[in-house]
Amino acid sequence: MTRPANTLSLVADIGGTNTRVALADGRAVLPDSVRRYSNGDHPGLESVLRLYCQEEGVDPTAACVAVAGPVRDGRATMTNLDWTIDRGTLTRATRAERTAILNDLQAQGHAIGHIPAENLIEVIPFPEASEHAAKLVIGVGTGFNAAPVFETGAGRLVPPSESGHVNLPVRDARDMRLCDFVSTAHGFPAVEDVLSGRGLERVYAWLGQEAEDRREARAADIMAACAAGTDERAIAAARVFSRVLGTVAGNLALTQLPFGGVYLVGGVARAFAPYLPEYGFVEAFRDKGRFAGFMRNFGVSVVEDDYAALTGCAAHLVASAAP
Repeated sequence: MTRPANTLSLVADIGGTNTRVALADGRAVLPDSVRRYSNGDHPGLESVLRLYCQEEGVDPTAACVAVAGPVRDGRATMTNLDWTIDRGTLTRATRAERTAILNDLQAQGHAIGHIPAENLIEVIPFPEASEHAAKLVIGVGTGFNAAPVFETGAGRLVPPSESGHVNLPVRDARDMRLCDFVSTAHGFPAVEDVLSGRGLERVYAWLGQEAEDRREARAADIMAACAAGTDERAIAAARVFSRVLGTVAGNLALTQLPFGGVYLVGGVARAFAPYLPEYGFVEAFRDKGRFAGFMRNFGVSVVEDDYAALTGCAAHLVASAAP
């Protein structure tokens, strides 16, 4: 297949395990162009993108990648992968005239407003808000992170953060025991140590320690047992997870004041979407003392669009090209 030169953009979503690459026409990702590559089969991103351009027969006019790790001064370091990515890498691999590197949550932030309504699951109703109101994207998947979304006179601004590596919140002695348990991994009880796929497994193991029953389980099996109602500990772990997620999301909402809404993204967030209202997310989100009533200013939805990061990359390229 050969595509017209210098008409389409190349976009990529680089995770710890796989990289998805696609082409975009403006903000629209072309579904038939999406390809997935196992990172373990390649020495670096340049190899992946060269192969993609060869397989698709494309000479893109611009390229933007979303990276699961911190980005500074146009250079990204992967959190769970030994790859370093910079604009020189993108230019060599794609021969694109314009390039950009975003943190994966920044890309999700740029996608907000371009996601079909049917791909949004409302958890807390959205009150009326200005179209210029700030928004907040929270990613729950292999890791945890968050990014505010600001509408400015110069366009959309989505500053990066590393919110998954702040301290877990502690309300009581039980929370403290959970912190002590998860801190054995890195010597520090980070939010990501609970609010991630591996975090759910740690919560399940911690509940086993509390009950003197050392069984462990994978995250996928825990969620399957929740759906089937076959394991009381799996349900208890999901309740702990939902409550902690509500507390952390509420803290971030008070920090950023996203009157335009909070958007939960990522595979684990999607898996939890049916359980959040029932398992205590809403109560924990609003449990802010004298600010409990104020928390009703913030709606919450789960994003079910698997192409959101790719769409965000495409939207960012369109916006950055505007005069």
